[in-house]
Amino acid sequence: MPKLTVEGVGEFEVPEGKRLVLALTDEAGVDQLHACGGNSRCTTCRVEFISGEPDRMTAAEKQTLQARELTDARLSCQILCDHDMSVRAISRLEGSGRADAGHVPTEEMQPQPVEWVEK
Repeated sequence: MPKLTVEGVGEFEVPEGKRLVLALTDEAGVDQLHACGGNSRCTTCRVEFISGEPDRMTAAEKQTLQARELTDARLSCQILCDHDMSVRAISRLEGSGRADAGHVPTEEMQPQPVEWVEK
């Protein structure tokens, strides 16, 4: 099982292939935002990598990050936990002014079909 380290929260074993956004909420208990339900549209699920950043990303994530001109963050809804990683959760419900974190993302990566590209 991959190990997920969340800065200021702790270390957690995560099921292989679980979406990072779900690992943050389920295993780490982080109040991670995911307003669009994990579909790579809103960028509220942003994280910063401390170590273990994946070398690839979904085409949807790349397109969304480029459109929003975000270069120092990744979308946790578009990352699979398939190796050890350490992240900083920078987009949380607390202090956001939102009523809730958003629609719960599905276990399966969205949007379909998933296309992997170089970072």
